[in-house]
Amino acid sequence: MECIYPVNHVALSVSNIHKAIDFYKNVFGFELISLYEITADVGHGGKICSDLFPGFKSVKIAHLRTANGVGIELFEFKDAERGVTEYWKTGIIHVSFTVPNLEEILEKIKKFGGKIKSKIWEVYPGCKIVYTEDPDGNIIELNNKSYEAIHCNRER
Repeated sequence: MECIYPVNHVALSVSNIHKAIDFYKNVFGFELISLYEITADVGHGGKICSDLFPGFKSVKIAHLRTANGVGIELFEFKDAERGVTEYWKTGIIHVSFTVPNLEEILEKIKKFGGKIKSKIWEVYPGCKIVYTEDPDGNIIELNNKSYEAIHCNRER
């Protein structure tokens, strides 16, 4: 029987991060874990974002926790250049799944018509992430650790 993988988090592009945080906290009761800003190519987070979002200048990111531990990420992009992926538009940016073996899943993604979008990033020792695309170009992030473990321990 095939393994059914849990959802790790969903990321949404928003026009105003503070209004969006208030909405998700007040409507759904989500808990704010962290809020910060990343600048292109500055620090570990800036390098990862530059790899995934070509042409971005800076982004505010909020991490919210749902009742079952699934994360909601909110992205507010500033001064984005037009690129291949229009990640600055409001809507879903990517869906993320927690999987035990990244390499095995990467092979399946390629086998079934998807693409590998980034290298495998080690965000802290033992915690790896990689960005892929489904056959329609929707971005899928794969993680080998839980959402909370990643965002409580990672470098920015």
